[in-house]
Amino acid sequence: MNLLPKYLNRLDFADYADYKANLKLLIPEKFNFGFDIVDEYARLTPDKRALVWCDDKGDERVITFGELSKLSNRMVNLLISYGVKKGDYVMSMLNRRYEYWILTVACFKMGAVIVPATHLLTAKDVEYRCHNGDVKLLFATAETDVIEHISEALPKCGTVKGVLYTKPVPGFPVITDELNKFSQKLPPKLPRPENDDIVLMYFTSGTTGMPKMVMHNNTYPLCFISNAYFWQCVVDDGLHFTMAETGWAKSSWGKIFGQWIAGSAVFAYDYHGRFTPTDVLPLIEKYRITTFCAPPTIYRFLVKEDLSKFNFSSLSHCTTAGEALNAEIFKQFKDATGLKIYEGFGQTETAVILGNYIYDEPISGSLGKPSAFYDVALVNDDDEVVQDGTEGEIVILNKSDLCGLVCGYKNEPDRTFDARGGKYYHTGDLALRDKNGVYWFVGRKDDIIKSSGYRIGPFEVESVLVEHPAVLECAITGAPDPVRGQVVKASIVLAKGYTPSDALKKELQEHVKKNTAPYKYPRIIEFCDTLPKTVSGKIKRVDIRKESK
Repeated sequence: MNLLPKYLNRLDFADYADYKANLKLLIPEKFNFGFDIVDEYARLTPDKRALVWCDDKGDERVITFGELSKLSNRMVNLLISYGVKKGDYVMSMLNRRYEYWILTVACFKMGAVIVPATHLLTAKDVEYRCHNGDVKLLFATAETDVIEHISEALPKCGTVKGVLYTKPVPGFPVITDELNKFSQKLPPKLPRPENDDIVLMYFTSGTTGMPKMVMHNNTYPLCFISNAYFWQCVVDDGLHFTMAETGWAKSSWGKIFGQWIAGSAVFAYDYHGRFTPTDVLPLIEKYRITTFCAPPTIYRFLVKEDLSKFNFSSLSHCTTAGEALNAEIFKQFKDATGLKIYEGFGQTETAVILGNYIYDEPISGSLGKPSAFYDVALVNDDDEVVQDGTEGEIVILNKSDLCGLVCGYKNEPDRTFDARGGKYYHTGDLALRDKNGVYWFVGRKDDIIKSSGYRIGPFEVESVLVEHPAVLECAITGAPDPVRGQVVKASIVLAKGYTPSDALKKELQEHVKKNTAPYKYPRIIEFCDTLPKTVSGKIKRVDIRKESK
């Protein structure tokens, strides 16, 4: 059983048009993810799986909703013992450790603000987040570099009253040891958070400046029902695997909220070090994973493997988000597995805005169509809606009762007003809409290349380049040119077996000319070992552009 009927007016729709026009979210006056989802499952079906966890050392743990309810109650009492109260900020650097789910549910129950953060933060990053986020308590995985960075930052983190680790660290308590000291019953008269209370805050990855502090309220988990049920197609009593660590909003998209509401358990693989595709692929068969979601970067690595060696029979649906998916990757994955990849698009500030939903065949390389929960448009620089076939910025119509859209940015009233005070919420991403209502990604507004009067989106050139077997990864940017204003520059990481050469540069240029409009070909090609990326794995084109000046 699942709890979807409590929060949706309908579960079945004839087609996309029916879904978009008629799906309604039913939001209770006082919704609380901890009580209304986790504790309700614990009451109705205590043995229902919530989390299936394993790590790269062979350790495993299955946590049911009955167990999670009790563990999260213990965590509430632990937090209170450190002086944490409703509205206080608690930061997690727990990576993919199971303690993250216990902590998050506890924070929702008591109205503390959970602040997920990546375990890859440096000391400077930790200091910035703790100071600007008013963090009172920090939970972290006990990896050597994490311990070192926190220890270096801690003397400068005046608001932090304690740090707890997943394993013994001299001078610091262990999370599970501390949990066992507390009652599994909640304290009497625990204040119940209101729907508008802030309960979760993400720091953006900061590709063009210092990270923003994105705040979401108590109804935020409900917007992910559409993500999980109509896009990821999770299965009641199934097992969903989103490849993301818990420090990023992608975790909210695929590792907790919508999946649990729809009745699916979530799978977490806690690995350390460099991602190895062959480590992940056997897990799909071993744990009978039913639905899978990963960023395009992961699929790019997967299709370089011999996928015929692995069993995908348990998988019913695959999705991707985070970056635009190249059509060639879609084709290679489908040819190897028989599975189509359904793309979605959104931001840390939102749930899925655009998606290839279950009602239509996924169109490779497209962003799909708008979520039923958002009124989406494409506009020009004057906020005028553009015609189909014309490039425009993706925006969402602002509504006071809109679920799942950023409530505001902590300590930034002007930025908050810019986002939520006008007619539209602006994503900063450009797209085209075709005559069938399907959206096609163009690029970030700041990434558009203007060369000899032409406007060139990086994604369209990147999509052509990755079709060439020599290209593992690439980034397209504009480089200054005295005649053309800008020219297209390609920074390329080569696949195994290929070496840089002038001949290969020429071959790649001809490949682009042959497969897209010739004016888009990269006049500059640089081969590199790696591409600069944020800690969330997104390519930092701004850094490449700086190198070209």
